[in-house]
Amino acid sequence: MRRRSAPKREVLADAKFDSKVVAKFINMMTLQGKKSLAEKIIYGALESIKQQLNEPDVLKIFYKAIDNARPRLEVKPRRVGGATYQIPIEVRQERGTAIALRWIRDFAKQKKGKSMKDKLADEIIAAYKGEGSSIKKRDDTHKMAEANKAFAHFRW
Repeated sequence: MRRRSAPKREVLADAKFDSKVVAKFINMMTLQGKKSLAEKIIYGALESIKQQLNEPDVLKIFYKAIDNARPRLEVKPRRVGGATYQIPIEVRQERGTAIALRWIRDFAKQKKGKSMKDKLADEIIAAYKGEGSSIKKRDDTHKMAEANKAFAHFRW
């Protein structure tokens, strides 16, 4: 390590659900400092999910969707003797959650024709049901890690 690492900042829980994961997601969705707009989109998407699935506890659905989309393994490139190997490593819980949130956000953004609130709601519901783009991405990541299992001994 070259310099000291930056200290981890603790994210304050959001106002409506008192959840740090929702607050993290709001921060991820914020563009150009417009946090209130990001809050409106996310809270609107969660409200939409509540009405579509007739579930009183929408946070449970949100957490399940994140857990379904969260990768357990990923590959990391490592140079060994002039060759670069893709080495499978386990993903920490915190990083896995961040990756899942990023995938859900990015795949919702890529969809066309609806408002961001509706696209986000659709993506979260798809992840909750174990389908959709973020789940496919997780499966591809796991497949890549499985294919490169032979290089696991290069881990250190």
